[in-house]
Amino acid sequence: MGRILAIDYGQKRVGFAVTDELRICANPLDTIPVAQAFDFLKKYLQTEKVDVVVIGEPRKLDNTPSDSTRYIEPFVNRLRKELPNISPNTTIARVDERFTSRMAFQSMIDAGLKKKDRQNKALIDKVSAAIILQTYMEQLAFNSDPQPNL
Repeated sequence: MGRILAIDYGQKRVGFAVTDELRICANPLDTIPVAQAFDFLKKYLQTEKVDVVVIGEPRKLDNTPSDSTRYIEPFVNRLRKELPNISPNTTIARVDERFTSRMAFQSMIDAGLKKKDRQNKALIDKVSAAIILQTYMEQLAFNSDPQPNL
């Protein structure tokens, strides 16, 4: 079983998070400038077995696509086009990423990070990717749990 890789795609930076090989924990991986993100992804997929790539899907409160979608869709389309050449068994999934940056910031506060460390936007991006990944993993667990007998 391969890892699950999550991507928090932004206009300037891309945050990456990945599971362990047993898919138990979501861990922040790295933050890369947008221009280098695809090269980073290709290199990572050549060295690590990844079965699922999860990409954050920006949505508004009314569940319609946000303005950020126009930046993400070209990346997703390129990924879909080129991913079979990288790994034919890799699936691409989308996850609602509303509030992930706020949740990342709050989790950094809860972890006791100093104010200066919390201002590191690269750190926020990879923690946001970890939250996207955790959300995906929770959805998988919820959908695979048998319904209780009532």
